[in-house]
Amino acid sequence: MACEKKDIGDNLSQENAEINSSEVSEPVNDGASGSTSTASEGTSSAANKRAERLKKLKELHLRRNEARKMNYQEVVEEDRKKKLPANWEAKQKRVDWELQDHKARAEAEAQGEDYDRLKMLEVTAEDAEKLDKRKKRKKNADVGFSDYAAAQQRQYSRLVKQMKPDLAEYQEQKEKLGEQMYPTANNISYGGEGKVSKEGVDRMVADLEKQIDKRSKYSRRRAHCDEADISFINERNMNFNKKLSRFYDQYTGEIRQNLERGTAI
Repeated sequence: MACEKKDIGDNLSQENAEINSSEVSEPVNDGASGSTSTASEGTSSAANKRAERLKKLKELHLRRNEARKMNYQEVVEEDRKKKLPANWEAKQKRVDWELQDHKARAEAEAQGEDYDRLKMLEVTAEDAEKLDKRKKRKKNADVGFSDYAAAQQRQYSRLVKQMKPDLAEYQEQKEKLGEQMYPTANNISYGGEGKVSKEGVDRMVADLEKQIDKRSKYSRRRAHCDEADISFINERNMNFNKKLSRFYDQYTGEIRQNLERGTAI
């Protein structure tokens, strides 16, 4: 491409020299002058076309080099991102937030203001409520068994949270019963004559089955296998033999089988 470009430039310079020499030379007669002017005009137009083409070619070369450079930069950047950890962006955002928070705290302390108070003034009520709910979810309210009253209270709270009341049925029942919807201590019709719906019975049965399944997993004692070989004299010896089996059965399994079959040498 460079050689071709050089050749085109040499040809162009030669043609320009010929054009200049023809313009400088004196005309011999009118006919010769007319033909010379026509030839010079044709040569100049050809030279202009070559100059435009060379200019366009140069622009295309520059655009190609620029596109090649941009493509190489994007490839390098993509390769750099692939080599970064998966959570690099999250870490970077966290670091930027910590830097901004530290800078804002330093500025507030320099002005003698309480940064925590200023920060809380920027928190909306919705954000504060979401943050409080998030903290409550992280905190484990179930600290384990303390007494039967506390266990019953926790179970009651859990069942109430799982309830999904039917507001339409509730409103219909409220209109039907009137004041008896909320009985007092002096009302002897507590409990009413209403019947439990099939959905309520199914919900109670499902909850009881869930409780039974959960209680079955409380004990971590391993079930005893009646078909297993008895190679122990007490529970402590049984646990010791299990530990030996975990570590040495892969090496002594074949020897033990030979001894049991009576084919050991």
